[in-house]
Amino acid sequence: MPSGLAKHVVALLLAAPLLAGCLERGQPPMADSSADDDAFCRSNNVAAGSNDYVNCRKNRDVQRGNSNARADRAQRNMAEQMLNNPVRP
Repeated sequence: MPSGLAKHVVALLLAAPLLAGCLERGQPPMADSSADDDAFCRSNNVAAGSNDYVNCRKNRDVQRGNSNARADRAQRNMAEQMLNNPVRP
């Protein structure tokens, strides 16, 4: 292997883990909430697979999505407020 090519390969191998982290940026790890949702929906004596159970699970998904959207919006608003109104000591 030529010396120049070896340097490029080594550089790529060293940079690959750093670049892999960029791919996950902004994507929080997904928590497995299926057990919680299942327990919540079954707490009302609803049989798994019934229409009421399916609707309950869908509602939980919508509520979780709305909650995540509110949290994201609040974070963006706070960051924007901090950028537009810097505190100067």
